[in-house]
Amino acid sequence: MTSSRNLPGKRRQMALRLLAAAALTSVLGACNQTQTARSEYPFDYRDRHPITVREGARQVDVFIGKNRGGLTAAQRADVLAFAQWWRREANSGIVVQVPRGSHADRAAADSMREIHSIFAASGVPAKAVYVRPYRPESASLVSIKIEYTKMVAEAGPCGEWPDDLGPSMNKGYGQNRPYWNFGCSTQRNLASMVDNPADLVQPRGEQPAYAARRSVALDKYRKGENPSGTYQNSSSGFDSGKISDIGK
Repeated sequence: MTSSRNLPGKRRQMALRLLAAAALTSVLGACNQTQTARSEYPFDYRDRHPITVREGARQVDVFIGKNRGGLTAAQRADVLAFAQWWRREANSGIVVQVPRGSHADRAAADSMREIHSIFAASGVPAKAVYVRPYRPESASLVSIKIEYTKMVAEAGPCGEWPDDLGPSMNKGYGQNRPYWNFGCSTQRNLASMVDNPADLVQPRGEQPAYAARRSVALDKYRKGENPSGTYQNSSSGFDSGKISDIGK
């Protein structure tokens, strides 16, 4: 015979079991929804991994020592290349951070005079260079930091595998959809190789036609002649292919 005193305890256990079952059901339902939402990714790789254009930075560190002032030949080449890149792609002035409060303060001052001279010889206006001091974190490694902002293109990150590539019950596998990471490396490489990131957003302005060559072509067209150019080692305007004799 069951005592009435145990009824509250049994009811409490039943309630806890029901709550646990409800919590487990909700967790499994959330996982199913996440898996379903994740399988509905865009079919086109350009939509999955779009190339975005943002503002980035180009920086050069000029390392200096305690007992050496001025720049080495390699550092002069780095600063010169930096100045040339600034004239081509910069969206801001040049910010130069000079270390202060270290053992290389005098060497940094000597190096800065040479950096200013390289900038001036490269056509960088003096008003475009902003110099400010900073305290280096490590006393053993001190450098002059030169930086400017520019537009950069990027895509990714790559290497994400949210779904299995093998047979599965996912909807994407049955529809033969491309896997998520497909095309990411191509997009990322294209973003890193493009010369001007603005070309990915809009075309460049057209330049005027070469008037001298256009006049020659139109004059030949009026005379009924072949307007194409003439080249040496050609026959009737076409290259006369010749097999090389090397190796015979």
